[in-house]
Amino acid sequence: MALSTQQQILIEQRVTNEAKSVGAAYLLWFFLGFLAAHRFYLGRPGTAILQILSYLILIGFIWWIIDAFLIPGMIQRHKDDVRRRLFNEAVLAGKV
Repeated sequence: MALSTQQQILIEQRVTNEAKSVGAAYLLWFFLGFLAAHRFYLGRPGTAILQILSYLILIGFIWWIIDAFLIPGMIQRHKDDVRRRLFNEAVLAGKV
């Protein structure tokens, strides 16, 4: 079932409202990266805990650097998840 233009606009507005901030993620990464705060913020608690534990064996520092490049992709995946959820909700609402 195709959504109307108005429904698509509403979904995109909600995606924008629910999107995580790249700036906030980078601030958390820079100032609280050793606590994996950016990963908790981006909804990845499992890998955040792994990252914290990995600091005990010095791998976490490398992971921290790699995250500088991964943050935009994590945010895009979060937006895509929100968009998919809202699309499915809109389709289900249209069928009822």
